[in-house]
Amino acid sequence: MNQELIIVLDFGGQYNQLIARRVRECNVYAEVHPYTLPIEKIREMNPKGIIFTGGPNSVYGEDSPKYQPEIFDLGIPILGICYGSQLMAYQLGGTVETAPVSEYGHTEVKVDKNSILFGDVSETTVCWMSHTDYIAKAPEGFVITATTPVCPVAAMECPDRKLYATQFHPEVMHTVEGKKMLSNFVYKVCGCKGDWKMDSFVEDTIKAIKDKVGDGKVLCALSGGVDSSVAAVLLSRAVGKQLTCVFVDHGLLRKNEGDEVEAVFGPKGSYDLNFIRVNAQERFYQKLAGVEDPETKRKIIGEEFIRVFEEEAKKIGKVDFLVQGTIYPDVIESGLGKSAVIKSHHNVGGLPDYVDFKEIIEPLRLLFKDEVRRAGLELGIPDYLVFRQPFPGPGLGVRIIGEVTAEKVRIVQEADYIYREEIDKAVKAWRMNTSALDYSIKKSDGTLEPYYRGDNEYPSWMPNQYFAALTNMRSVGVMGDGRTYDYAIALRAVCTSDFMTAESAKIPWEVLDKVTNRIVNEVKGVNRVMYDCTGKPPATIEFE
Repeated sequence: MNQELIIVLDFGGQYNQLIARRVRECNVYAEVHPYTLPIEKIREMNPKGIIFTGGPNSVYGEDSPKYQPEIFDLGIPILGICYGSQLMAYQLGGTVETAPVSEYGHTEVKVDKNSILFGDVSETTVCWMSHTDYIAKAPEGFVITATTPVCPVAAMECPDRKLYATQFHPEVMHTVEGKKMLSNFVYKVCGCKGDWKMDSFVEDTIKAIKDKVGDGKVLCALSGGVDSSVAAVLLSRAVGKQLTCVFVDHGLLRKNEGDEVEAVFGPKGSYDLNFIRVNAQERFYQKLAGVEDPETKRKIIGEEFIRVFEEEAKKIGKVDFLVQGTIYPDVIESGLGKSAVIKSHHNVGGLPDYVDFKEIIEPLRLLFKDEVRRAGLELGIPDYLVFRQPFPGPGLGVRIIGEVTAEKVRIVQEADYIYREEIDKAVKAWRMNTSALDYSIKKSDGTLEPYYRGDNEYPSWMPNQYFAALTNMRSVGVMGDGRTYDYAIALRAVCTSDFMTAESAKIPWEVLDKVTNRIVNEVKGVNRVMYDCTGKPPATIEFE
């Protein structure tokens, strides 16, 4: 990597990836590394700046994560956040104590506008606090640049040494002007120019793949999801017919999904690649017959996928490279650098032993999910694929409680299609009536065309993920003056930023009412619809 670099040192905070994302949104490349990263490696990487993350520990704990104090003498700008700010204070001679009053959530913070971090920030701004300890006394040479009524050092800095710290979290959306603060650190303190652009990433990656592959053969297990689709298109642009994509339709996809994937990547699609679609629906249904335990279903689906993929890969012959859609969160979750081992099981379901490949190609391993979507748009992949919702590997198999049958798959596919269609209609209607519109664009015929401002593109209730699931409950109903005894559909919709925790979305009743009426009238076998109001925790986002 030749572009400017910000290193995020992870001290166990839940927002480590989010910090890197926010920096990248400033068009500056950022990587997350464990706090154990040797100082010699930092010198070698030559970053423009370093950010210490938050963490759950107290700095004075015997086993709490620390870093060599020499890091503060490298001359590299450092921003400490939450635990990172306390660590900076503690290691440089300040005082960290248990706060008499803990701060959690939205907090009004008064900032010193003379600080380079806060020059364009409101004098009193809302920030997100989450701490039990606090900095009681700043180290010598530091000036206090922000306070709250109960936090004497909400921010501090030593400009001569390029050291800055905030007790609050500028990276979260709840800190209203946090992006300004991070941008100020990246540009005004670190002196970055901002060379992390998606168009240049796509161009550079295609060139690198061409150089690596040469005239070799490449195999990609294409699921139709965002990550594997973008990876496949990147490889297609680089090596064309040297790439073979195997798409296994296990019969547990959403309505029309298999045909949509084939329309994009198949013989009539836009990409010059070898595409193999394996319609293995009946094969999977037979394996799942009579099975009700969720974990057993998952294992059967995963293993059968391996078997189908093995059979198709064997027909292709010798393969030089295998493509995986590994993305940056996978790298971090797999131990920062071990993803090539972990993801071989996660992405492909287990690599066939006989596929003799020289190397695994992971063209997206530096990107977050939102960046993968941007790369997809840059590559011209259709919006409906790029912005597809997260979908579990076992597919509808874990959205059907109990035994999976072809009839149950039909029911949940139809109900889910109606649900997603009505949400889309509701969002479009909201856009046509919201103040987020700016009618300043004229079409060629003189009429006004709505233009949507990006900050208000979706209503506040819009979920990050929503789907229909089929419960194992059947109940008595009445339709057309006759008795029914049919299934109940559960609608799920959640709002979340990281999918680690989630709240149920407050979808307007008129939308849910319309969805319910359509499902019970249009989907044979359903006479009852319920809405899941449970958050995560205690529930999970998926049902099984």
